[in-house]
Amino acid sequence: MIGKLTGILSEKNPPQVLVDCNGVGYEVDVPMSTFYNLPATGERVSLLTHFVVREDAQILYGFGSASERATFRQLIKISGVGPRTALGVLSGMSADELARAVSDQDATRLTKVPGIGKKTAERLLLELKGKLGADLPAHATASSDHQSDILQALLALGYSDKEASAALKLLPADVGVSDGIKLALKSLAR
Repeated sequence: MIGKLTGILSEKNPPQVLVDCNGVGYEVDVPMSTFYNLPATGERVSLLTHFVVREDAQILYGFGSASERATFRQLIKISGVGPRTALGVLSGMSADELARAVSDQDATRLTKVPGIGKKTAERLLLELKGKLGADLPAHATASSDHQSDILQALLALGYSDKEASAALKLLPADVGVSDGIKLALKSLAR
């Protein structure tokens, strides 16, 4: 019904914003990824929206990009995932990161989002498979599988998530799992 709002950004109270469209103020709930990219209060803003009508409320959800809105719409189609949970997922990770997690079938990445447990993460991966991340190149998935395996090995060896992630950033993109673990351990030993 309401697909887009363009007007003056009147208020910013995370996760809600108030957009003044020619004297009519619309309260819009936005994911934090959109919130951080909003202009300053008093400036012009344009948001793509999704309008939800429930028995007890009518709520507008706003997004900075079409891919973000499309991802939100895919999420709310999943049984047990409502607009609040979908907004939480998009606040915890970008639409591209979610597509990558689905492509890699990386439940661990999803469980890092507040409010998403292991069962919900696995259901999201199952339901979104083939709908998100299907257009990602295959070679990137293989290399990110290696990265994921290296990360899991470092975590199993007792390194913190922060240390392991920092070591991964120093590795060449096309490194194999065993060579990657060796190189990561060398960099962590320094």
